[in-house]
Amino acid sequence: MDIGRRRVVIVLFEGVDLLDVTGPPEVFSLARRESGEAAGYDVVLAAETTDPVTTGAGVRVLPDITFRQAAAEAIDTLLVPGAVEVDGERRVHALVDPVLVDRVRVLAGRARRTASVCVGAHLLAAAGLLDGRRATTHWSTAPQLAAEHPAVRVDPDPIFIRDGTVWTGAGISACLDLTLALVADDLGEALALRVARQLVMYVKRPSGQSQFSVPLEQVSTTRRIEELRHHILRHLDRPLTVADLAAHAHVSDRHLTRLFQAELGMTPHTYVESVRVEKARHQLESSDATLERIASGCGFGSTDTLVRAFRRRLNTTPTEYRSRFRAASPG
Repeated sequence: MDIGRRRVVIVLFEGVDLLDVTGPPEVFSLARRESGEAAGYDVVLAAETTDPVTTGAGVRVLPDITFRQAAAEAIDTLLVPGAVEVDGERRVHALVDPVLVDRVRVLAGRARRTASVCVGAHLLAAAGLLDGRRATTHWSTAPQLAAEHPAVRVDPDPIFIRDGTVWTGAGISACLDLTLALVADDLGEALALRVARQLVMYVKRPSGQSQFSVPLEQVSTTRRIEELRHHILRHLDRPLTVADLAAHAHVSDRHLTRLFQAELGMTPHTYVESVRVEKARHQLESSDATLERIASGCGFGSTDTLVRAFRRRLNTTPTEYRSRFRAASPG
């Protein structure tokens, strides 16, 4: 069924993050292919002029139209990526050009919906488009966004957030998750999942999922903690209480807690639960195991405990997670 053409305008400017510009068009292109042309997305890159723009990666990109031309017609989806600078102490700071902010404000007024990619949220906030809204951005600039725009309810954890007609995404690879969510909103979850598989994405992640994968994100510097992490992964089906872990490491319970706080920024209990949720997620995505079997194998003890951990960590239930993100069975 022909649902008409959807005009997508991506904002382009000097120093913009390359992946945040090129990732979304790939998703829209695959949506068109997977839907048999029913998804009529017309994607254009708009800039101040049509001269080549040099991205933050040093790659030059040629705009299709100017901002003035983009604003001359109705826009279905406005995508606003961002740019950062890194200071001498390797601190990341989102860049906000006042002229660009004015352009974004005008274009958003012509759009059915507006979405920021990564630190593009700073441009939306400066344009007043996030006031009173819940929004996310890349975790590295979330404190800056909250400090500079107190009227915005900044949540640095989710990979994307929808608040009315305004969407914000965490950026980097999450630009694909955000665009998939836009496609799902337009054409349904089934098509979005087919696109995700074509992109060889491990799973189409829910908006409530954290930007981080806990077992991979934490970096420990001591051999004792690193060995404990491996021990936890190998024995998730065991109780793994603080006393158990302390005995394995030959330290006191209190000293173990201090080590985890210093090395990983969390208590042993929180870390163990995070690892268990990660393992349960993978099993829900890739197997037909019952919730009882998954709960037992991951050390939750009961399905009730598994459900509570999922709600706490991912803002969903294991059953909901599996129904939306289970990989297709062979054949």
